Amino acid sequence: QVQLVESGGGLVQPGGSLRLSCAASGHTFSNYAMGWFRQAPGKEREFVGTITRNGDSTYSVAAVRGRFTISRDNAKNTLYLQMNSLKPEDTAVYYCAASKIRGLIVAGPGYDYWGQGPQVTVSS
Repeated sequence: QVQLVESGGGLVQPGGSLRLSCAASGHTFSNYAMGWFRQAPGKEREFVGTITRNGDSTYSVAAVRGRFTISRDNAKNTLYLQMNSLKPEDTAVYYCAASKIRGLIVAGPGYDYWGQGPQVTVSS
């Protein structure tokens, strides 16, 4: 069992930045590919991006590419999502997730464990 605890959400103005962290415990963090998802009010949860077990490769959706950066520190058992140039449409609850599958995992069913989801609000 892997426990995922996120932090770093909040309110930010358009054009601002936030960094989300996802701390993992309960199992060897480097054994899991990791991902970020988000769910906006009234919408379905959507995939944001993913990173391989050792962090050598990432993939993110076009809507955030060039603005969001996914990284991980396996020594600290922590996943990060650096969000820059935030837009109001980035407002959502953000979830981190862990997958037992190797590689870049781009779909929700591929993940086995989920965090609780901090709120990110982009508004002036």
